Amino acid sequence: MNIKPIKTDLDYQQALQRLEVIFDALPGTTEGDELEILGVLIDNYEKAYFPIDMPDPIEAIKFRMEQLNYSNHDLEQIIGLKSRVSEILNKKRKLSITMIRKLHTALSIPTDVLVQEY
Repeated sequence: MNIKPIKTDLDYQQALQRLEVIFDALPGTTEGDELEILGVLIDNYEKAYFPIDMPDPIEAIKFRMEQLNYSNHDLEQIIGLKSRVSEILNKKRKLSITMIRKLHTALSIPTDVLVQEY
């Protein structure tokens, strides 16, 4: 096991290649330990050099509704009136703190996504 910090794109590419080779290693083995460590190093490098922006709050709601096969009527049960749901989904009304809390609880959308400006 020859593990070193990932500092360059070449290091990153080599780490990905090695990860592919040992991907099916069993936990508790030398290669399993190497896999776990490489995974952490790769994850840290990707977070630093390939950050992913948070999604738009309304798009996150729509996406989660699609995942759960929810209709606008289902959303009405969470945040209220049909007209309010329509205004929210069309970005004509901002989410209130109460709505954010309810959406977080009902749809499991992180609050840091829901509180963003849109």
